[in-house]
Amino acid sequence: MAAIIKGLARNAGSVERVSEGAEVFLRMLRDGTLVSANWKQAAIFQGLGFMVNVGALSTPIAGGGNGTVVDLDQPEFVVSVPSGVSIMPIRVEITCQLPLIATDSDESELLLAVDQDSAWAADGTSTAETIYNMNTLKGTASRCSAISLVSADLTDPVLDLELMHRVALGDVQGTAANANWGQLFGLYEPVAVPVINGPAMLIGYWGGTVATTGFACAQWIEFPTTFSTI
Repeated sequence: MAAIIKGLARNAGSVERVSEGAEVFLRMLRDGTLVSANWKQAAIFQGLGFMVNVGALSTPIAGGGNGTVVDLDQPEFVVSVPSGVSIMPIRVEITCQLPLIATDSDESELLLAVDQDSAWAADGTSTAETIYNMNTLKGTASRCSAISLVSADLTDPVLDLELMHRVALGDVQGTAANANWGQLFGLYEPVAVPVINGPAMLIGYWGGTVATTGFACAQWIEFPTTFSTI
C-alpha cells in the first residue's frame, strides 16, 4: 500500500521515513511550488550518494595489476561493500590510454564486474582511495572502502556479474607498426540499476597485450541492506 499523502506541505530539510500506510508530508520550495526529483538526485540530497576517483590529474593507473594483461587477482580498483550495506552503482566511467601499436592485432580491454558474495579481505598490496559524499555539505561517510593499483595478489574474486566490457583491437592494415589506434572508453550508466548487497565488491580492470593505463570515476547510492527490499 502506498503511503497516504497529508494535505499540508512543508520545506523542512530533514527526511522522514515512515511505515507503510502512514501519513507523510508533501515538500515544496519556499515560494510554495511543488517539485519532484528523480530518485538518484533525491538520494544525493540526503547524503546517500558517494564517489571515488581512480588516477589523478595526468597520472593514470597502470593496467594489468603489476603487469600488462588483465589479471583476476590484481584489479585496477575495488569498491568493497561490507555486510549490512547495499550499493547501487549509478555511473562508472573508465578512460584508458593506449600506446602505439607494436604488433598487428594488439588488444586492450576494460571490464567492470561484481563479486556478489565476498568483500575485499584486506589482503594484497594496493593504494587506499578516498570516498567522497556527492553532497559536499553532508558529513555522512561511506561504510564502503576503496582501493586501486593492486600490485600483489588479493584473494581471487568471483566475477558473478559483468556490468561492462569493452575491447579495442589494433590493426596496422598493412602499414608499419607504431600507428595510433583510437581510444578505449567505457561508460556504465544503467537504466535498471542493480542492487549490490554486501558482502560484495564492485571491481574494475583494464589491460591488454600492450601497456594500458587508465582513469576511473565510480558513483553509487549507498544505504543499509534492510532498505533494499520492497
